[in-house]
Amino acid sequence: MHFRDLNESQILALAITAEEEDARIYRDFAESLRADFAATAELFTKMAAEEDGHRHRLIELYRQRFGEHIPLVRRQDVKGFVVHRPSWVSRTLRPEFARQEAALMEIESRRFYEAAAQRTNDAGIRQLLDDLAQEEQRHEDTAEEITDAQKDSGAVNQEHEVAKRLFVLRFVQPGLAGLMDGSVSTLAPLFAAAFATKDTSATFKVGLAASVGAGISMGFAEALSDDGKLSGRGTPWLRGAICGLMTTLGGLGHTMPYLIRDFHVATSVALAVVAVELAVIAWIRKRYMDTPLLSAIFQVVVGGVLVFLAGWLIGAG
Repeated sequence: MHFRDLNESQILALAITAEEEDARIYRDFAESLRADFAATAELFTKMAAEEDGHRHRLIELYRQRFGEHIPLVRRQDVKGFVVHRPSWVSRTLRPEFARQEAALMEIESRRFYEAAAQRTNDAGIRQLLDDLAQEEQRHEDTAEEITDAQKDSGAVNQEHEVAKRLFVLRFVQPGLAGLMDGSVSTLAPLFAAAFATKDTSATFKVGLAASVGAGISMGFAEALSDDGKLSGRGTPWLRGAICGLMTTLGGLGHTMPYLIRDFHVATSVALAVVAVELAVIAWIRKRYMDTPLLSAIFQVVVGGVLVFLAGWLIGAG
């Protein structure tokens, strides 16, 4: 259905359902953010109350003009509206995303009311739609003012710090644990097979099996270790998937060179890849875990060298 095909009663019905949906989305935002971002959650609670007020005024006018029955006309039924992603889909909502989404919703609502006001000949309906368009504009300004006030008070900076910690807990830590396990623990079986057989094909198969097996093991271990409800570490199966994938990639990094047929070239490339992997792990530990760079390098390199030596001694023995 095109917007131009709607009559006055359908325009009001659409406005009612749109306001109800916006209020629900804002409350979902507030609920998702409340535990970690209280200031932004309060903003969305206030915005939801404003949308409720708009809906009540629209319903009252509809009853006066068209009676008690309000048909269900939704935004997705009318061409030209943006289809909003369901607010309950994201379990790790970030404040900046919520604010950006709200700004787009307010702009869309204002434009809708401005266009709807031009399509009605009823003075009362036109006046209400014009008033709501102006109020949606004020919502945009008010949201910016509240955000600025929160920035001045330090609340937004605090939320950024919380968001950074949650990102580390939910993504960096499981990914780093997987990368370290995949890059270090698979060294021994890979190089033991390499020096024992001098066969690049057999070594590749051992490395592939070790990488995939370690990825599956680490993925399940991470997912089952903590449901994330008290620790704030997020969805367990997402953490498990990240950890398992990074474990597999960490092992495959120094396994792939053994696709090269020449044993000495393959081993040289594999050792170079190991050095890069250990450097990346040290950088991540410094960047996100606040570990001094020299300390991170020492810890990672010593562990990697010891595991490599174990594999070399076992394979060459």
